[in-house]
Amino acid sequence: MIGCSKMDDIRIPLCNSPDLLDSGEGIPFDVTYHGQTCRAFAIRHDGRVHAYLNRCSHVPMEMDYQPNRFFDMTGQWLMCATHGAMYSPSTGTCLGGPCRGGLVKITLSEEDGVVHWHTAHNLKPVEF
Repeated sequence: MIGCSKMDDIRIPLCNSPDLLDSGEGIPFDVTYHGQTCRAFAIRHDGRVHAYLNRCSHVPMEMDYQPNRFFDMTGQWLMCATHGAMYSPSTGTCLGGPCRGGLVKITLSEEDGVVHWHTAHNLKPVEF
């Protein structure tokens, strides 16, 4: 693990920066969120990287309509394939459809050509 700024915030390498294309496929990864193993995904939108739990806020189901595909046809919104809820790629805020709040955001950073995700008090790496 690289770069520890405080006990709950550890940077974990996720992928190389070129692996995330603007409005392209997401990069999946596993996390432990509140003690439960969950899928998460990272995307790039408008040149910036973002990550969320792969869980619709309406019903906790994975959102991708095909493996690692989260954007709608326009490439502007994240869409839940099951219920049609639409989310802002930059904030995770629900913009339409059946939602109960927004997506759970995971902090990312990008440095020296590598994207890292950051742990938090409720978000840890999966232990094998």
